[in-house]
Amino acid sequence: METVKAVQQAEKAKKAIRMSGAEAIIHCLLAEGVDLIYGYPGGAIMPVYDELYKFQDRLTHVLTRHEQGATHAAQGYARVSGRVGVAMATSGPGATNLVTGLADAQIDSTPIVCITGQVPRHLLGSDAFQETDIVGISTPVTKWNYQITKAAEIPEIIAKAFYIAKSGRPGPVLIDITKNAQFDELDFVYEKCTGVRSYKPVPKPDPEALQQAATLINQAKRPYIVYGQGVILGQAEAELKALVEKTGIPAAWTIMGLSAMDTDHPLNVGMVGMHGNYGPNVLTNECDVLLAIGMRFDDRVTGKLDTYAKQAKVIHFEIDPAEVGKNVKPEVTLMGNCKETMGLLLPLLNQNSHQEWHAEFDKKYEEEYAAVIHRDLKPEKPGLTMGEVIEEINLASGHKAVIVTDVGQHQMIACRYAKFKQTKSNITSGGLGTMGFALPAAIGAKMGAPEREVVAIIGDGGYQMTIQELGVIFQHNLGVKIVVLNNDHLGMVRQWQELFFESRYASTVMTNPDFVKIAEGYHIKANRVTERKGLKAAVVEMMEFNGPYFLEVVVEKEDNVFPMIPSGASVSDIRLK
Repeated sequence: METVKAVQQAEKAKKAIRMSGAEAIIHCLLAEGVDLIYGYPGGAIMPVYDELYKFQDRLTHVLTRHEQGATHAAQGYARVSGRVGVAMATSGPGATNLVTGLADAQIDSTPIVCITGQVPRHLLGSDAFQETDIVGISTPVTKWNYQITKAAEIPEIIAKAFYIAKSGRPGPVLIDITKNAQFDELDFVYEKCTGVRSYKPVPKPDPEALQQAATLINQAKRPYIVYGQGVILGQAEAELKALVEKTGIPAAWTIMGLSAMDTDHPLNVGMVGMHGNYGPNVLTNECDVLLAIGMRFDDRVTGKLDTYAKQAKVIHFEIDPAEVGKNVKPEVTLMGNCKETMGLLLPLLNQNSHQEWHAEFDKKYEEEYAAVIHRDLKPEKPGLTMGEVIEEINLASGHKAVIVTDVGQHQMIACRYAKFKQTKSNITSGGLGTMGFALPAAIGAKMGAPEREVVAIIGDGGYQMTIQELGVIFQHNLGVKIVVLNNDHLGMVRQWQELFFESRYASTVMTNPDFVKIAEGYHIKANRVTERKGLKAAVVEMMEFNGPYFLEVVVEKEDNVFPMIPSGASVSDIRLK
């Protein structure tokens, strides 16, 4: 064994090339297939940027206007392309500005690798200029992180970073690299990481559990599927469709699972969650078998846990053992990538249709349409609604656009009414709920899928949190379509204040700038709509325009998003008004 190892090391040494740590970082990125980096330079990362300058023909660096924008752009890129997004920043405030994006990527299982510069090794712990313990700060919001203090560590650690970020349940990784490690030299050889001791990213499916699940499903009278982003991350869209069509089980999406199946598929019954559809929420508590596929029973989905689906036998398709039983105890757990587990389960299932059960969803939809949907999409009052804006975007895009949403009322309306025919089309901040996410994420989405139309739907509040990223759109002439739904309020907070705090609108009224002039200041074509008669033409003009376009739509100030499950209530307590 030692002889074999010695031979391998000798062969490795022959391939080694002497270079600086900074140059090694660039070669590592190239070896991982990276061709796009979002970042912001500074003193502690400057050696890497100096090397990056020499590789401009192979690596595109996008200078975001804020480090938070870099992480969200990397997220948008990863979510649309299926590749690992990369962001880079300097030490101190540059590094800490990445934390919100790291936290967002962690809870939404988005594979990104962030590289930060750090003060030289001998200054660590001395409170040197722009020194921050970013490894300590980011530990709770990363899948893995590591501080490199020696140049020789660079190839192995970066290879490991990419492997961990994209394997199993994906997530963010941060690598902090001291300045001396960037300047020092090493004998560079790069080997991709194919495994880490004690880390088993994809559990093996249990044949006995598959048989148990099949028996429950075949015997069920009122089975129900709720699917999440795990279907998209596992590239299991075809398997989900095949399972649904063979069994006839009604399927609903979580906010992160939206677009895994065509929204107009006849067995797709709508969205679950706080502002999801009426039937999918209420009937959760009337099904007899609940198949939870690639979703983690988030509190926004379950509402009050001790009343959630208590009558149902739960089958949980899950890749991360930490999620099993964390919120809802399953009858059967199918561990592994849901692409594999659904593929193995499918031959064991009987053909079925469950027509009577589907009729109950249809009935609930009719109730919701009369109380809510008709009002949102075909309003009788003069003011514009968010729903009719989304509907016009659906029509103008042919249901083929990537929709990137920020956080708030517009997000819920977009996820309720946007129509999709292609996977990886709904990009939103689900778990963390990060205002300011949409504009930089749309940049990443457009660069990750340049052939697709990308439409950012943003509220007037969240838009102003990362509005500076218009500079990136202008500089790179990115054909992102930006739609700000302006109600002059922090709309979702205002809705809660109206419903639960006796309409005391504390700090939610916005005094907004002229958004059109700001967009025009960045040389982006802009328009503003205040009346229904001009909406359709404005949306069509935006979608047909060759290049970036900004459209502000002034909507009703005090319009609420319904249905709604009050915080802490049961899914059965969902309100239609």
